[in-house]
Amino acid sequence: MRFLVVDDSPTMRRIVVNALQNFGYHDVVEAEDGQDALAKLHTENIEFVITDWNMPNMNGLELTRAIRNDSSFSTLPILMVTTRGLKQDILEALHAKVNNYVVKPFTPSVLKEKIDKLM
Repeated sequence: MRFLVVDDSPTMRRIVVNALQNFGYHDVVEAEDGQDALAKLHTENIEFVITDWNMPNMNGLELTRAIRNDSSFSTLPILMVTTRGLKQDILEALHAKVNNYVVKPFTPSVLKEKIDKLM
């Protein structure tokens, strides 16, 4: 399973990547924003996207919409991991068709539970 971890914070990417490795997932590609992620989606064989919402250039919501509008990626699992925890934000992300949502800060067990539900 190849994951794409998208976050403008190198520290947050490292936290997510380390958690994935602890869960036994070692095939991980990193991207620093939505534009970088879209480029990597077209060159890497990505099977699961974990993205932040708040990023420069192209945010996670825009990335989600771009993924869902591309028939090649329309069924790709997307987990949004963000500080945006308001009900309105969650509904907006679900409307954009993220598959699940995690509010930061989170524990590795919560991340694993959300990933497992999408597998």
